[in-house]
Amino acid sequence: MKERDPELEKIHAKKMKELTARMKEDNPSGNAPITIGDANFDQAIQKYPLMLIDCWADWCGPCRMVEPTVAELARDYAGRMIVGKLNVDENPQTATRFGVMSIPTLLIMKNGVEVDRVIGAVPKHFIEEKLKKYV
Repeated sequence: MKERDPELEKIHAKKMKELTARMKEDNPSGNAPITIGDANFDQAIQKYPLMLIDCWADWCGPCRMVEPTVAELARDYAGRMIVGKLNVDENPQTATRFGVMSIPTLLIMKNGVEVDRVIGAVPKHFIEEKLKKYV
């Protein structure tokens, strides 16, 4: 078995500490989704290395169905990723930019780039299968 490089372990620990501090700035409890909009979207995806973004609308029944799951994922993955909520009616520029044609759409962003997405009200385990590739 390969030994872990102590220098890499030090860098990893430092980066995790920085990420945790940044997450607490926007989300002091660390376990609830943050609100994202057209104005702060780019800043958010650059600031956080891994994000799950829930694209939703008030009138959307399936969005309300998936909302508790999104909140659970925010709690379950606190410290490893940030969960954001983007209201597509209030933020049409970002929704159009990412080609969100159906809601709910969950965007998985890594290092500022969309790496995956989930469309529709799907079970938690389905979303977690996608997330596990990136966490």
